[in-house]
Amino acid sequence: MTEQSAHRAGYVAIVGEPNVGKSTLLNALLEQKLSIVSKRPQTTRQRVLGILSTDETQIVFLDTPGLLRPKYLLHEKMVHSARLALRDADIVLLLVEASQGTELPAEVEQALSEVDSNKKVLLIINKVDTIDRAQVLPMIDHFSKSGKFSDIVPISALKGENLPELLRTIVKYLPLHPPYYPADAVSEQPERFFAAELIREKIFTLFREEVPYSTAVDIIEFKEREQGKTYINADIIVERDSQKGILIGKGGAALKKIGQMARVDIERMVGRPVFLDLHVKVREHWRENEGLLKRLGYTEGE
Repeated sequence: MTEQSAHRAGYVAIVGEPNVGKSTLLNALLEQKLSIVSKRPQTTRQRVLGILSTDETQIVFLDTPGLLRPKYLLHEKMVHSARLALRDADIVLLLVEASQGTELPAEVEQALSEVDSNKKVLLIINKVDTIDRAQVLPMIDHFSKSGKFSDIVPISALKGENLPELLRTIVKYLPLHPPYYPADAVSEQPERFFAAELIREKIFTLFREEVPYSTAVDIIEFKEREQGKTYINADIIVERDSQKGILIGKGGAALKKIGQMARVDIERMVGRPVFLDLHVKVREHWRENEGLLKRLGYTEGE
């Protein structure tokens, strides 16, 4: 067998309820920040592709929005994105929280029922550092007897516990295949996508209640200048004038804070100085607006 034919590569979907640690896991496995994270659920809205390559393997991870019961058209697009990942992936990583016990939510059960029976599904019990370790073995035993999972791996994505074992388990199930991407690739998504995500992450960090969920970011211009700073012009979209006032703040202080925090992370990502020009625009009911959702990239596979 040649070296190329012995190479393993495949797509691995990370799925689960909102806030179970999918994005934290992706970042930990890649050992760099790719997906935005917050302590609040439903932070991830679009599929984020992250690539981990070695000489012998290439794992293409698909971080997905949480499986939830849709309230808006936006939610329907998010769930659709997760289900596309389930369809496209060679391996499915189902994340559950250790503290939730052995009862799988209805939305998760429904998604699992749609997975091809020949596809490998690995159950990942996350946040084992938050419970008594004696509770983990009964969970593993229960889920093992269900017959739904090819393997079960307990981890703590936040603490990095047992991630090498998780990677070894994934590689075991990867199909023989040449690399899908160049060895130095980390993602296929452009810098402007991650710039919008980083701006949105700061809104989740700084604001509470409904404001972050009513907010989207539209990159109007992303211009790399030969000399000087990269210019990024972005609209922060909200649904009501009151939300616009909150995001701008007294004398523009809140918007300035968003820009300062986002610029630091964007400059780290692009490796050069950035001029970030932020504006807040009101678009009523944008979460139900098919055309605007398409412009914002929430119509994957349609």
